[in-house]
Amino acid sequence: GMPGPVTMAAPNSDNADPAAVTACAQFAEALDASSSYYGDFADALETYAQPDYQDPATSSSNTVGRTALRQSAAEAMDASNTPGLGPDIADPMRSWSFGATKLLIKMGLHGGGDGLNNTANEMNDDATKVQTACAAAGTHA
Repeated sequence: GMPGPVTMAAPNSDNADPAAVTACAQFAEALDASSSYYGDFADALETYAQPDYQDPATSSSNTVGRTALRQSAAEAMDASNTPGLGPDIADPMRSWSFGATKLLIKMGLHGGGDGLNNTANEMNDDATKVQTACAAAGTHA
């Protein structure tokens, strides 16, 4: 689909790497799209280690969250393949994308809270690495 408007958290520096600007903006959209849905699902899990997948709210947020993660994983992978993008940015983007895919599979298999949290923590680490590398390139994710 067509990308929506990108909210710029901070101006790009004048000498920002153009490939990084493009990729980091795209990754930021993937991050925004997935984090709210994953957050809803994580909230539904917090009260018990073994999620009650029969619960309609959990079931609904699980389905919506998996759809969002699938789209975000694809968008992050696409961002990581931006021509001219350095590996310091591309590698954690790719890792985040794999994490999102792993998470949606675990959600689909009705995994327990610990396994989901471990994957989510890995994704957060990767996202931080992306944001740090994007900042070093004069832009932001």
